[in-house]
Amino acid sequence: MVRYLLAIIFILQGCASVPRWSEDPQNCNPDMWGPQYNHDLWNYAKASGRVFTKAMPYICVENPEVVKLPSYIELLQVPPAESMPVVAVYQFMDKTGQRKARPGIADFSTAVTQGGVEMVIDALKTAGQGTWFRVVERNGIDNLIRERQIIRSARQDVAKQEGQDKYQELNPLLFAGMIIEGGIIGYDTDIKTGGRGARTLGIGVSRQYRQDVVTISMRAVSVLTGEVLLNVQTRKTIFSYGTGGDVFKFIEEGTQLVEFEDGIGNNESVTYSVRTAIEAAVLELIQQGHRRGYWKIEGYNENEKTN
Repeated sequence: MVRYLLAIIFILQGCASVPRWSEDPQNCNPDMWGPQYNHDLWNYAKASGRVFTKAMPYICVENPEVVKLPSYIELLQVPPAESMPVVAVYQFMDKTGQRKARPGIADFSTAVTQGGVEMVIDALKTAGQGTWFRVVERNGIDNLIRERQIIRSARQDVAKQEGQDKYQELNPLLFAGMIIEGGIIGYDTDIKTGGRGARTLGIGVSRQYRQDVVTISMRAVSVLTGEVLLNVQTRKTIFSYGTGGDVFKFIEEGTQLVEFEDGIGNNESVTYSVRTAIEAAVLELIQQGHRRGYWKIEGYNENEKTN
């Protein structure tokens, strides 16, 4: 009986365990977890945007945060543009046709985010800390025009009440020289799958992993000629893994059953992965435009690489 209890304790200590609920931010600090956790891997995970290689011991109540991923940092560090091109983003659609997979259920929810336009605009405005692109509003152009009509009507009414023939006109809308188009063109699941496990005397442990891939296509189109000036594609892997253990054993001459299961899984965010791929596409768009002579990045030569 004692050896079976020792086996259960071993499973509890050696395998992933169910995280505990905590409202104390200190419990989310890896420095408080003790030497059994690998801090280097934790720091690498935070810096690279990858999932944790060790299960978190707490489910922490976290405050809202501004999401800054590795590609975001590179975009911020791009030197300012000599002249900021004016660009417009009309659509950046999900073209994967993928739906969320749920066993036994017809789920109509999409597998990737439908907020591609917002992510592209955010990435364009992030580049060079806002010194690269002038982005004009086109996704909500109807609302913008309606507000301008309201302002124009109000100014006309005020001028009429004051007996004036003229009123202050609105400045014309800024037009774009380029249109940024594209979309999420691929979401491939189970690119890599695998696992490892062992079982003996009713005691087993296992570990499984899965890797998906999201692919982004982005292009810059000249408004004057309709020519596709730049075109890039980026991809980002999405990693998920889970570990678990179980005990299933009859004891006391087969009259008592000991059964125990434990496990945990970590899934990399699909939305964060899409955003990272979009930011990488904008960064590559800037660099490709430099290589093809559409603009110039100070101090950037990439060993005179051409594309």
